[in-house]
Amino acid sequence: MSWNKLLCNLRELQLSGTLNGGQSFRWEYNKEMDEWTGVFSKTVWKLRQREEFLQYKVIGSLLQNFNLSDYYTKWSEKDDLFKAACKQFYGIRMLAQEPVENLFSFICSQNNHISRISSMVEKLCKHYGEEICEQDGVTYYSFPDVEKLSTPKVESELRQLGFGYRAKFIQKSAAQILEWEGEKWFAGLQDMKYKEARLELMKLCGIGPKVADCICLMSLNHLEALPVDTHVYQIAAQNYLPHLRGKKNVTEKMYSEIGDHFRSLYGDYAGWAHTVLFCADLKKFQQTTDSEDIKPKKRRKKTHYTVPIEHYCSGQQEA
Repeated sequence: MSWNKLLCNLRELQLSGTLNGGQSFRWEYNKEMDEWTGVFSKTVWKLRQREEFLQYKVIGSLLQNFNLSDYYTKWSEKDDLFKAACKQFYGIRMLAQEPVENLFSFICSQNNHISRISSMVEKLCKHYGEEICEQDGVTYYSFPDVEKLSTPKVESELRQLGFGYRAKFIQKSAAQILEWEGEKWFAGLQDMKYKEARLELMKLCGIGPKVADCICLMSLNHLEALPVDTHVYQIAAQNYLPHLRGKKNVTEKMYSEIGDHFRSLYGDYAGWAHTVLFCADLKKFQQTTDSEDIKPKKRRKKTHYTVPIEHYCSGQQEA
């Protein structure tokens, strides 16, 4: 097994004092080989110190070795649409995002498009986060802590910044999370079963099924969570569940049916698999010569929704 390399100057990390200084007791140094062997996170590691970099390799692990190609093969065997989509959308990974940023970003996503969501998230960071650095004339900020978003004045401030009804959802949800002990509450959601965590998230002001599923999937490691938005509804109705075609809104029953169908098809990583189909359905990714092979079946007519499908939630919206 070959060594991997990380850029890390010797002055920034000294293995001898760090691993043998009384902090941990499972690292042994082999002087002849000039390498450390130890156990961390159910994994056996070997480490070697060099002047400008750190070498490492994994000897063995109890953690699951997730081979994405194997799952792509399994999903392709079960679904011809996925088989076509994955030719272009290979290597799609789920980001393990920080839950606080993920949650408030998706509150901003309600009835919104990506460029405006990005603008809102940047406003949150600029007005409530901490300045990190400036590079090429651009100032970068951290995402704000929950405490910074929880004070009553935040709602009016965000309304002035153009957040609309989302201002209330952000401030109220932040106050609720703070009341529920913040980081401990998020850690508890990760330890829960998926559907329990989803119900807990929906107790927050303005969080409906779709946003709760986004948070479960993208930052809480519940990879069976499947957010049902317009794209997913159309994919499901046109290719898997034809009796759902032409509906004006998605009921709770329909939402569950779509999610359960994909979970039965793809298993515990259904949310991951559906992300590949989601990417294939986005117009911005359909500019390549082979895009025709991965589009869902042609829609017969345009459907107008009285309730936006991508943000089906508990009706807590304002004008």
